Amino acid sequence: MSKIRLGVLGGGGDSLIGVLHRVASNMYDRYEITGGVFNPNYEENIKFAKHIGVNTDRVYVDFDTFIEEEIKKPEGERIEVVSILTPNFLHFPMAKKLLENGFNVICEKPMTTSYAEAKELETLQKKHNAIFAVTYTYTGYPMVRHMKHMIAEGEIGAVQKVDIQYYQGWINPVIHDPEVRKTVWRLDPKKAGISSCIGDIGTHAFQMVEYLTGQEVKSVLADLNNLYEDNTLDIDGTILVRFSDTFKGVLRASQIATGEENNLTVAIYGTKGAYKWEQENPNFLYHLKDDEPRRVIKPGNAYVSDVAADGTKLPGGHPEGIFDAMGNIYKGVAKALRGETAFKGEFPTMHEGVRGMLFIEKVVESHKNGNIWQSMENE
Repeated sequence: MSKIRLGVLGGGGDSLIGVLHRVASNMYDRYEITGGVFNPNYEENIKFAKHIGVNTDRVYVDFDTFIEEEIKKPEGERIEVVSILTPNFLHFPMAKKLLENGFNVICEKPMTTSYAEAKELETLQKKHNAIFAVTYTYTGYPMVRHMKHMIAEGEIGAVQKVDIQYYQGWINPVIHDPEVRKTVWRLDPKKAGISSCIGDIGTHAFQMVEYLTGQEVKSVLADLNNLYEDNTLDIDGTILVRFSDTFKGVLRASQIATGEENNLTVAIYGTKGAYKWEQENPNFLYHLKDDEPRRVIKPGNAYVSDVAADGTKLPGGHPEGIFDAMGNIYKGVAKALRGETAFKGEFPTMHEGVRGMLFIEKVVESHKNGNIWQSMENE
């Protein structure tokens, strides 16, 4: 079977996530980076393409030229799916034009900068019957997938409490200098949208909770912090979430948790047991019960679920990390593009991208309205 022709927008030499996507796409030998626009500076664009071994004949001067030239090519030669790795404000216009011109899309999160834009993309995606993935990367970890499967199988009973935390500290060194914070695009509403912390990492936590439990949050109550009056976007927040009258939880996210790196932790409590997992130690899934010692579940062993085994490439005891998680998402998209049988939840879809944007807007609305409950139903 021929490799999937992949185009890339953004992700050039100075990108933090470009290498993650490139390695992930290559991991299962399913894709070949065929062309794209890696950098807005054309000379840097060409230089980078040569550096990673991409034929410069299909490295274009800008996005509009990319579309114009690619749609001229026969279907068997045209780029099949495009990864959008640009800053947030470019996600919507790029995804919209790609869908309108018949391309499948893999998009970084948050999917857009508004819920209205997300709904517009959803309509286009359905109209053109396109594959659309949003890279909520952490759902690709084998132990996360095992946890989702076992919760669905009733292993911990009915879920009654969730506690999820995503703490980083990277903004703390820059936020206290008024001149430096003006240079950070994630603090610029024109580029980041209406939220920094919740839009960037809070959506990961939100999506993880809905992914694992298989249920949707019905309402939220948020308390956010922007620290300085001239900084309009949140950099820290605590959010109460309600799934039902008897199933509730808390979501905490911060970019000013001094000294923290990428501390995403998940705790799901049910009537018969609980699961705990930490992104910084992703090979260890803890199963807690009232009447038994704590169990440690690890990938690469015969006892894991089929979906976890499918996403594991190495024998037990060999660490698998963030590259492997993203690789499993690209693998799931490849299966969808080739019409192969897939496990449920192999990659986050348009629906999860739309839910993420609704979550961001309702959280910001809750905070601005005096920390009151906001419904996420019937939207």
